[in-house]
Amino acid sequence: MAKKGNRVQVIMECTEHKNSGKPGTSRYITTKNKKNTTERLELKKFNPILKKMTLHKEIK
Repeated sequence: MAKKGNRVQVIMECTEHKNSGKPGTSRYITTKNKKNTTERLELKKFNPILKKMTLHKEIK
């Protein structure tokens, strides 16, 4: 049987979109291994509203 409980779903939210003043939000859902990566994730993802690659940080 496989072990359960190490991988959790996290929500990534754009940091630049809050400051732009445009309506809406850019969010992605991904998974991470909470045993190996204890700190919050920061990834560059595409923001379709701003139409460019921006930094997305883990929330919650």
